[in-house]
Amino acid sequence: MATVNLGRIKPVFRGAYAGGTAYVVDDIVTSGNETFICIQASTGNATSNASYWTKLAAKGTDGTDVGTTITTQGDILYRDGSGLQRLAAGTSGQFLKTQGSGANPVWGNIAGGAVKNVYLFQEKNTYDFANTTTKIVTSSSISPVSTASRFIIQGQAHGATQDDGGAPVLEVSSDNGSSYSTLHEGAVSSNRTRSGGGAGFWRGDADNAIEFQAWGIWHPNTTNNVKFALSIRATNNSVKINRTHNDNNTAHAGYRGILSLLVTEVDGSATSTAPSVIQV
Repeated sequence: MATVNLGRIKPVFRGAYAGGTAYVVDDIVTSGNETFICIQASTGNATSNASYWTKLAAKGTDGTDVGTTITTQGDILYRDGSGLQRLAAGTSGQFLKTQGSGANPVWGNIAGGAVKNVYLFQEKNTYDFANTTTKIVTSSSISPVSTASRFIIQGQAHGATQDDGGAPVLEVSSDNGSSYSTLHEGAVSSNRTRSGGGAGFWRGDADNAIEFQAWGIWHPNTTNNVKFALSIRATNNSVKINRTHNDNNTAHAGYRGILSLLVTEVDGSATSTAPSVIQV
C-alpha cells in the first residue's frame, strides 16, 4: 500500500529563534519577546523577514521598572512633568504635602502648635487669709524647650468667704521663683480688686462654696528655669480656700478638694500672648 505524506498537521514550538537552525512551515519561535510562525522553510532568515515569518503575538509597550527609580526603604514614587521620580523619605515627624496641580509633592513640617510638655500641679492644703495675695498652688521648676515656647496656664480652686470675695491671680517667674509677676491683670479702676488672668471676682456668704478659675498664656523667652503659681487675692475679710467658711466637721459642711494648676508648653508659633487667645 502506498504511503501518503500528509505533511505537518500542527504547529511545532521550536523555542527561541536561532540563525543556524533550519525551520519549516508552521514552526513557531520567539524573538524579542514576540512570537512568530514560519511560512516558508529556510535557514538564517531572521524573524524580521516577512517572506519567511509571520508575527503571531506582538509585545506591548515596555513598562517602567520602578525598582530602578525607588531604591531605598521609605521612598515614594511620583510623576513630575517628564516622568516617574523618587521622593526620598523625609525626617521623623514630617508629613507629605501637596503643592497643588502642576507642582511636585514635598515633605513638610507641622506648623506651630505641637504640644511639647504638659504639667499638672495639685495641692490639698486648706488656707484662711485676708487682705493679702497668697500662693495656693506653686509649680516646680520648668525648663522651656526653646525660647519660642509659650505656656498655656489654667488654674482652678474652691473656697468660701466670710462676706467679701477673692480674685484668682496667675503669677509667673522667669528667674526660677526668686520673684513673681502677675499675668494678665484686669483693668485698673479706683479701689476695685483686679484678678490676674482670672474669671472674675466673687462675693459669697458663709458656707457657700465659690469657684476660682484662671487662664493665661505666657512667653518667657528663655530656656532658664521658670515657675508658675495660682494665687488668690483676698479683700477686706477672710477668704477660705479648699474649705467652707465655718469648716464644720460634717460630711455636708466639711468640704475638702484638690487645687490644680495645669501648665502646657507648646510651640510658640501657634499662640498669642493676648489673654485667652489661642490661634490654631
